[in-house]
Amino acid sequence: MSLRQRLAQLAGRLQDPQKVARFQRLCGVEAPPRRSADPREDEKAEAPLAGDPCLRGRQPGAPGGPQPPGSDRNQCPAKPDGGGAPNGVRNGLAAELGPASPRRAGALRRNSLTGEEGQLARVSNWPLYYLFCFGAELGNELFYILFFPFWIWNLDPLVGRRLVVIWVLVMYLGQCTKDIIRWPRPASPPVVKLEVFYNSEYSMPSTHAMSGTAIPISMVLLTYGRWQYPLIYGLILIPCWCFLVCLSRIYMGMHSILDIIAGFLYTILILAVFYPFVDLIDNFNQTHKYAPLIIIGLHLALGIFSFTLDTWSTSRGDTAEILGSGAGIACGSHVTYKMGLVLDPSLDTLPLAGSPITMTLFGKAILRILIGMVFVLVVRDIMKKITIPLACKISNIPCDDIRKARQHMEVELPYRYITYGMVGFSITFFVPYIFFFIGIS
Repeated sequence: MSLRQRLAQLAGRLQDPQKVARFQRLCGVEAPPRRSADPREDEKAEAPLAGDPCLRGRQPGAPGGPQPPGSDRNQCPAKPDGGGAPNGVRNGLAAELGPASPRRAGALRRNSLTGEEGQLARVSNWPLYYLFCFGAELGNELFYILFFPFWIWNLDPLVGRRLVVIWVLVMYLGQCTKDIIRWPRPASPPVVKLEVFYNSEYSMPSTHAMSGTAIPISMVLLTYGRWQYPLIYGLILIPCWCFLVCLSRIYMGMHSILDIIAGFLYTILILAVFYPFVDLIDNFNQTHKYAPLIIIGLHLALGIFSFTLDTWSTSRGDTAEILGSGAGIACGSHVTYKMGLVLDPSLDTLPLAGSPITMTLFGKAILRILIGMVFVLVVRDIMKKITIPLACKISNIPCDDIRKARQHMEVELPYRYITYGMVGFSITFFVPYIFFFIGIS
């Protein structure tokens, strides 16, 4: 057997959904009993589950509820050569799902764009469940909108900005690669889908795994030597963060083992090629006269390119959101630098030593987070209410159904790009200006 055949065989084994289901069972996640032909048997089987506190989720496709993205308006053809899978559908479903049982427990995270919710499942190991839910959140919007501002407002703006540059690059390449390869999610059954927020996206590579690899490695690379701390702390942080995020995606039924390994290796390759240029990019963003125009034009062009790779899925909006955030943060840092609001410490003061934590220091940090996040969330909400109807009006697209309207590139791209561009600009300019004005910078 040739090396190529052996690698193909290994890839096939690592992509096997049975391995994902086996890992879920090992961690205490089991699918509910299958529906029988006799409705009375179904009631008997569902009765103990309905009262079991270890239930989570609702199956998509409930009568009268939001339609899952397997409907005709969301489907698109697969690759012409027969590879890949249709996008905008519940990637990885082995068979059509019947009507959902009327007996359900509270749902897991719900996809507001597709109406899907997590599958009915029995969870017996609650510590692992909450641990992996936390790991999954380390790759979601809620984490990013807290993590990057915390670095920029409270710890080290330089490190925060450069983390964003790396994150945007890694996530953009990961999302585009998904829409080029077009591999489906692990089949369900046998896999139990505990989370479906990203289920309409393709699977290869795992962008959660890419983010969970890039962020901790970049944190250590950017801070070691700049800050005084033992290297062992960073060497402990990297595998713990990376393994938690990667394993959480298998636990949630969102990725195969091959997706995770590919995401990890892909990120290492991206960092090896592009990390040496991060300082150059950050300095350009801050100091070049025409940096804002170049930043906005480049990020917008990348967004338009990514929207042409495939038809609608949640990954398109996520890509525009990532690019908009990156452009906004870069432009905000340029204006902040020109106005002298936030100045990085000079090289002769390095390495930096952490200040002793006092009540005053802690209080200012909490105040900055509270004031900053309130302002950022208000900006996001206002921009969302403005940009969606405006984009619909300009493109002559009906705005009565927001879900359907946002599946058009003419609405989704400007809405996400402008809204999150303003969020990013607020993080690096408006909020620091407020801090300077009220004396808590």
